Amino acid sequence: MTVTTILIRPPICLNPSKFNGGFSKPSLKSTFFSSRASFQCRCIKHEGTPKGPESEGFSVLESDTPCDFGSIWSSMGFYVFSIHVPLSFGGLSLAAKVLHQTVLDPQIQAFLILVIQTMELSIVLLLFKCPGKPHHSLLDFFHVNKASEERSWLLGSLLGFGLLVSLVFITSIVADRLIGPKDVNNPFLKEILLTGSSSTMACILVYCIVTPLLEEVVYRGFLLTSLASTMKWHQSVAISSLVFSAAHFSCENFLQLFIIGFVLGCTYCWTGNLSSSILTHSLYNALTLFLTFIS
Repeated sequence: MTVTTILIRPPICLNPSKFNGGFSKPSLKSTFFSSRASFQCRCIKHEGTPKGPESEGFSVLESDTPCDFGSIWSSMGFYVFSIHVPLSFGGLSLAAKVLHQTVLDPQIQAFLILVIQTMELSIVLLLFKCPGKPHHSLLDFFHVNKASEERSWLLGSLLGFGLLVSLVFITSIVADRLIGPKDVNNPFLKEILLTGSSSTMACILVYCIVTPLLEEVVYRGFLLTSLASTMKWHQSVAISSLVFSAAHFSCENFLQLFIIGFVLGCTYCWTGNLSSSILTHSLYNALTLFLTFIS
């Protein structure tokens, strides 16, 4: 039996010579580029509206704020097609052309991936600073409200990590039975890890720090929090997980990525603190890196 390990991160093209720009950008309305379509402007709090229950039992996320769904999806569209896709799928290709190299050296690839992911994270964080009157600031995602004071985000992280590993293991067994075993190792990633200590450290920084923070801020902090304000927590977790999985552009791993996103979303809903899903995400990626390295 082969256990499938999926590294959850934006899918950077590791072979720039094969990048053909196949992902086309849809025409975006001008509002996508305005500060009103930034990650900040998504929920409108009505003054004088009675505050609803902070918890639905399992989830402690606030659910009393009417949300502008148009703003949510325009913001996500702007992020995915104007930031995520160009950087993740075109960053290394552009670098290879600038350096006049058909195939980049593994150590250079590792360094460039770190730079690209850090750049994407920086842009996202800057979007939270755009002008406007946000309902949530970035720090709100790490704020523990009264309903979650008795819930340890560290415990939530450990429970989420254990559940995540178990579900991935189970789905790997099912996949082996249905479609047969397959080679799950990423040869490009393994080559980078075995190149040297500097490239290994770059991978650790990308997969265990930068990417977990980036993806959790976008898909759980922004998208899930916004959706949870006007719908049941499990519905918002399911929708945000679908978007999270689709944004990786991996058909063969779509189901497992959805499960991963769902567990991370549940972890965030239960604790109300984004630190829990970030740590779970980081631990899972660290385990995947380790398994790739020793395989």
